[in-house]
Amino acid sequence: MSAIPGRETFPPAAGRGEHVLSPYGLPLGARVLEGGRCEFRVWAPHHERVELHLVAPREQRIAMEPVTAGYYETIVDDCGEGTRYLFALTNGNERPDPASRSQPDGVHAPSEVIGSDFEWHDQQWTGVALEDYVVYELHAGTFTPEGTFDAIIPRLDELKDLGVTALELLPIAQFPGERNWGYDGTYVGAAQSSYGGARALKRLVDACHERGLAILLDVVYNHLGPEGNYLSEFGPYFTDRYKTPWGLALNLDGPRSDDVRWFFVHNALQWIGEFHIDGLRGDAVHAIVDHSAEPFLQDLTTAVRLRAASLRRRVYAIAESDLNDPRVITPKEDYGLGFDSQWADDYHHALHTLLTGEHDGYYEGFAGKPSELARVLNHGYLYVGQHSTYRGRKYGAMPKTKDGAKFVVSAQNHDQVGNRMMGERLAAIVSVEKVRVAAAAIVLSPFLPMLFMGEEYGEKAPFQYFTSHGDPDLIEAVRKGRLEEFDDFEWHGDPPDPHDEQTFARSKLNWNLLQRDEHASIRRLYKQLLAFRRDTPALRNLDLASVETYADDERRLLLVRRSKDAHLALLAFNFDEKAHCIDIPFAPAHWRALIDTGAKIEQNRVTLPPVSFALWTA
Repeated sequence: MSAIPGRETFPPAAGRGEHVLSPYGLPLGARVLEGGRCEFRVWAPHHERVELHLVAPREQRIAMEPVTAGYYETIVDDCGEGTRYLFALTNGNERPDPASRSQPDGVHAPSEVIGSDFEWHDQQWTGVALEDYVVYELHAGTFTPEGTFDAIIPRLDELKDLGVTALELLPIAQFPGERNWGYDGTYVGAAQSSYGGARALKRLVDACHERGLAILLDVVYNHLGPEGNYLSEFGPYFTDRYKTPWGLALNLDGPRSDDVRWFFVHNALQWIGEFHIDGLRGDAVHAIVDHSAEPFLQDLTTAVRLRAASLRRRVYAIAESDLNDPRVITPKEDYGLGFDSQWADDYHHALHTLLTGEHDGYYEGFAGKPSELARVLNHGYLYVGQHSTYRGRKYGAMPKTKDGAKFVVSAQNHDQVGNRMMGERLAAIVSVEKVRVAAAAIVLSPFLPMLFMGEEYGEKAPFQYFTSHGDPDLIEAVRKGRLEEFDDFEWHGDPPDPHDEQTFARSKLNWNLLQRDEHASIRRLYKQLLAFRRDTPALRNLDLASVETYADDERRLLLVRRSKDAHLALLAFNFDEKAHCIDIPFAPAHWRALIDTGAKIEQNRVTLPPVSFALWTA
């Protein structure tokens, strides 16, 4: 068999002498070529032959050429964007393209060819420096009444004015129906059709870059959704050696796993190259089981970094991991996974327990003490090897890095809000004073702040778990599973029905709240705090070695001093319902208040009103 053009080879296997073909670099799916032609390629090692079935605008069946290692390909003349197609397999089934770029009629219907002739206006775009990231997480379906990519664009100027520098979209890979968080996606490269599909996504990315905003995608490489998931009919994408909370585990370290890895790496590079995406947030990387010496996630971050360098753009890989494992953010050269940053749940949990007093579920082991928040401010994690009562074992390890940009922090995000039984936002369960304190604790931290859509004005609409599956048995299984998720919490009653369209409708943002003084004032605060973060040298500095903390757990007080050369900033937090005075334990300075919150400094002593924060510089 002849080698496929563009295919790389690994070095000879020890003692064997032959080269092993690697799939890396091999285009997948449908690609429009010059001269009105289209190339189709699919990995289907379970089959001795594969047929391309064009279903529109003309019907035609074409036997695909077996190339090598289970890959089939063909080039079709007079075939361009809008062509609908399926792959006919030897088991008698006709299935959409696993690497489809468009599923206009849903997860069971034919795939659609998407061209590359989009008119971009971001040729000079090089991205946003990681240390300047202020992330705004949003769900495309509930961010606006229309629930589309195009409907987001008119809101971009407001986000830019607020101080946001990067949007992060919850997963947009094609999922069943029109209502879903996105974690049930089954076509990882097809932008959700009900949001507007591939061209609408490109318009959104282009509009973000026009305004100097980066845009990130939440990508799910730890599982695929159950409905419309036909990958196992094509090849050994899954393994029964491991389990995930969501079903079959992906085969990332077994026989033929190189091809499975390439399928997902190819997808990441597709988003970066074809769609100009600025970064990927890897969902729940702790759920990926891979015992390889060089793990898939290392392959992924390396590929992202190399592609960014070739494009001369800043592109980042950010992980969601609940392991408190520093290897996630350690460079590959030091045997780490190589992610540029990771979500830091410990900061959220420490802050949340301080504000709410909740200690059940995964909040067990967080005592609601300012000293816990101080510890995370110094290290990035709270748990660095000590025993966790929630996990029943020792947990975490001390990060070697002092780079605060390695950690993304939030007071709210889709998980922490949506995984509450009723999906209540922070503004619905605590006072407005605590909402303001939470804003300061996030925005003025030495980490990368992330806001959850609507947080900036105190949105009170819930963000509940919603789906729109077509399989009645699956609908019932999701309802049952959702109820069982809350066994560790003390919430009472029944959760909203995920399949009820009203659950989705309740979760949409109410932008009219900005017309009310209470909500407008919260937005003004966020804008002011983000300006302080941007313009104050000591707050721009994300070196954790320059962070000093002092906590008084009995009176629920926290002082934080940050510095950059001769520039100083002092933050004071009172989480108590009473006013308190506290001596400043740091070297005296001529402090100047940046914001009037009723706090005072006299003779190196701070007086703080109940439930408040304060900020000074020197």
